Amino acid sequence: MTALLILAITAAAIAITIHIRRRRKKLRNRKIRRYRDIWTIGIYSGPTPFKLAPPQGIKNPILAPEQVTDIKARFVADPFMFTHKGVHYLFLEVLNDERNKGEIGYATSTDLKQWTYKGIVLKERFHLSYPYVFEYNGEQYMLPEGAKSRKVTLYKAERFPDIWKKHATLLGSFSRKGPLGDPSIILHNSHWYLFTYAGKTRSLHLYTSPELTGSWSEHPASPILTDDISFARPGGRVLAYKGNIYRYAQDGKGGYGKRVWAFRITTLTPTEYREELLEGGPVIEGGHEQWSNAGMHTVDPHLMPGGTWLAFVDGLENREKTA
Repeated sequence: MTALLILAITAAAIAITIHIRRRRKKLRNRKIRRYRDIWTIGIYSGPTPFKLAPPQGIKNPILAPEQVTDIKARFVADPFMFTHKGVHYLFLEVLNDERNKGEIGYATSTDLKQWTYKGIVLKERFHLSYPYVFEYNGEQYMLPEGAKSRKVTLYKAERFPDIWKKHATLLGSFSRKGPLGDPSIILHNSHWYLFTYAGKTRSLHLYTSPELTGSWSEHPASPILTDDISFARPGGRVLAYKGNIYRYAQDGKGGYGKRVWAFRITTLTPTEYREELLEGGPVIEGGHEQWSNAGMHTVDPHLMPGGTWLAFVDGLENREKTA
């Protein structure tokens, strides 16, 4: 009996030791990946918001974690640009390395080429990302992702660009499986539409409201896509272009944030929804430049006075590939 007990204790100790070693190795590998795979921000340009390429005269990336001065940043990503009184403001996710949570920072430029990081403007107890900034009735709003809060919260600029306050909860009371990811909003024909992503089910959801801070309800056609790793997750600003509405979708096939596709929304009303994938391949894709050799997953396009499009994008660099 004693021998069997000793044998059982020994076997249990060995199993525990193996488990601890595997756990330590997993954590060590995760830490290595954190500093091997780095997101930064760049600029693409083109004749349309769907035909984009690295522009001449701009060296990418335009913003990297090393330029963040007020916190220790692991990476920067999810760029959204907004021009106000002649100054260009670029809002972005800054991953705070000490907190292991995203915070919202911003940078400024007067020529769209040289950017200066300014600081963190919004942080919560939970992770923030995807700072979707827009203007309505002369006021500036931000709709970031804060999925851990189980809500989609709208912030309003109390003092643009650096003081933002909670303004309204657009969607709330969801479980962790709820459609809270990458909220992307647009006003179309006097009606608001909000796209969100549910990661557990890989589904794209659509909500509608007659007012920005009114009563939001799920669209009859929602979920638009289900169990779709390539096309369901929003990948940038929803925009109007030549009489149609378009949305971007980030593709996770083959790994997180590999490329971004575009969809033309052919019908968008409070009761109907139809869309089609644009031909010609992805709008942006990792692997073409060093700074984005492992992926790209956000597009924020803007029409320039000369008729060209300038898009703010992010790129994932696997630094082992470029070491």
